[in-house]
Amino acid sequence: MPEISAKFPREWLEFEDPNDSQQLIRCDITWLTSSWNCIYGSGCQGIEADKPDAGCCSDGAYYSASDDEKKVKKAAARLTPDIWQFHGIAKKGGKLSISEIGLDGDRKTRRVEDSCIFLNRKGFEGGMGCALHLLSLREGSEFYETKPDACWQLPILRTFEERLIGDEMVTVTVIGEYERMAWGEGGADFDWYCTSNTEAHTAENPVYLTHAKELIQLIGVDSYRILSAHCDKRMKLRSTAKKKLLPLIPVHPATLAAKR
Repeated sequence: MPEISAKFPREWLEFEDPNDSQQLIRCDITWLTSSWNCIYGSGCQGIEADKPDAGCCSDGAYYSASDDEKKVKKAAARLTPDIWQFHGIAKKGGKLSISEIGLDGDRKTRRVEDSCIFLNRKGFEGGMGCALHLLSLREGSEFYETKPDACWQLPILRTFEERLIGDEMVTVTVIGEYERMAWGEGGADFDWYCTSNTEAHTAENPVYLTHAKELIQLIGVDSYRILSAHCDKRMKLRSTAKKKLLPLIPVHPATLAAKR
């Protein structure tokens, strides 16, 4: 099944942050009510055709801030060789080394053998995929407590805008789809990408439910309650509406195509 162009009409919900009158929350309801799910290891072709098992981890992850790097380094210190293939390389010389400077001058996770140092390759006895992901599963911790922000937030994109309302400037937190163009210039060159690909729209539950914990981290629990209540109503309306009304109730095209 094909990848759908992300340039389609979307439904947005905007409301005031219940805990901050100087902030608005704006959410892409079309995306958050979609049936997307990560299919790494079960259909993901990877953003680079020659490295399908690397998923979207082939370039490593850029840190959002120094605190993000500190969090990841603290988690990496708890990793053991049985769940981290490159444990020995990271600790070569006795000092933990997980970061490097990217081409744009910003700090990111190191690349080892052409992909992220935390990516366990296919055939590794401890399990293929992100070692930090495996650490969270073993510890019972949340992914946002161990993984770089860019990794645990994907496929949700959070951006910030400033808007003049009357004589006051307010901040708008925008929650949307981390579609390929959000990666910058390189996104257009990806050989395959998942968020608007019908192959990845196979979840039983919508994104706003499967990624509830991540959304709460991004907008706060009270804002999430408002968002989820609206999405619940939208899902109920969608399930009872006649097909001829669906154009008035936007559904992600990849979700629609996946159900055909």
